[in-house]
This record gives sequence, C-alpha cells and structure tokens, in this order.
Amino acid sequence: MSLNLSQFREYVVIPALSQLSGISYSLAADQLVMGTLAQESHGTYIKQLGKGPAMGLFQMEPATHADLWLNFIQFRRPIQNSLLVMTSDSVDEKYVSDGFPDHNALVWNNRYAAAMCRVHYYRVKYALPKANNIKALAQYWKDYYNTVHGAGTAEEFIKHFPYDLYGLDEEKYA
Repeated sequence: MSLNLSQFREYVVIPALSQLSGISYSLAADQLVMGTLAQESHGTYIKQLGKGPAMGLFQMEPATHADLWLNFIQFRRPIQNSLLVMTSDSVDEKYVSDGFPDHNALVWNNRYAAAMCRVHYYRVKYALPKANNIKALAQYWKDYYNTVHGAGTAEEFIKHFPYDLYGLDEEKYA
C-alpha cells in the first residue's frame, strides 16, 4: 500500500503552496516539493529509517525546522502567519514558548510539512529551476535540501520523480 501521489498533490501540496502569503505558487515549486517527497520518503515513511532525526513525508530534520523559524520565517510576517494558520493550538503553544512550532507537526500535519518544504527552498538565494527540467530540479534538491552531507543523489531524485503526475516522459530523463 502506498500514498496516492495525485490526490496528495491535489489536496495537500497545491493548497499548501497556494496558501503561503508572499510566495507565489509555481509549477516548478510544485514539482520540486513533490520530487522531494518522492525522493526523501517515497511517499511512505514518516520517520527517517535508521537512527536519523528526519521527520514527515518530506524528511525535514528538527534542527532545520527550528532554524527556518528562528532565522528566516520570524522575519517574514506574511509567511509566518500563513504557516501558523496551518497549525493547531498545541503547535501554537510550542511556538509561543520556543519560537517555532512542535517538530511533530511535520509528521501529522501534511499541509504544514509541504509548506515548510517549500519555505526551505524559498530561503535559497538562487531562483528555482524551470518547471519540467527534472535534472535541474534534482540538482537543486541535492544542493539545497539534501546537501553534500546527505546520502541522496541527484540521480536518485531523477529516478524517483513522479513523472506521471505531470504528464512527463520518464525515458527522456533516464
């Protein structure tokens, strides 16, 4: 059994990306977020396999989550407000005490997790690659999400990318 990526994109990712005030929705961002999900968790795992700390379908680490809030989001009120609207009261309590929502929201709140994935990429000073350029999206993921310290490769991202969601020919990228 696995996650229906088409439904997840339609009912979680697109609404999350569209709800972020100050960050315009784009097909490239949509593809990068869905590609990140496909690569990081295969749409299956909500906790990193092994002993790693990554959480949720987008496998964001708690330290990254906290850093985004403390050093980026808190200075961008429209984004901050958009994200807080996606959270629950229990998450808001943690935000008030620590300056960032409960990391566990990355596991049980998929809309919030998708939005946080997008904000992670939005923080990068370089523009997103063009939509449908899966090789460039893969390299962007590797450079700015997985980084040189991560075990993933751009080639894996290309292999795991959900081509059928976008009507793309996988053979073109193999």
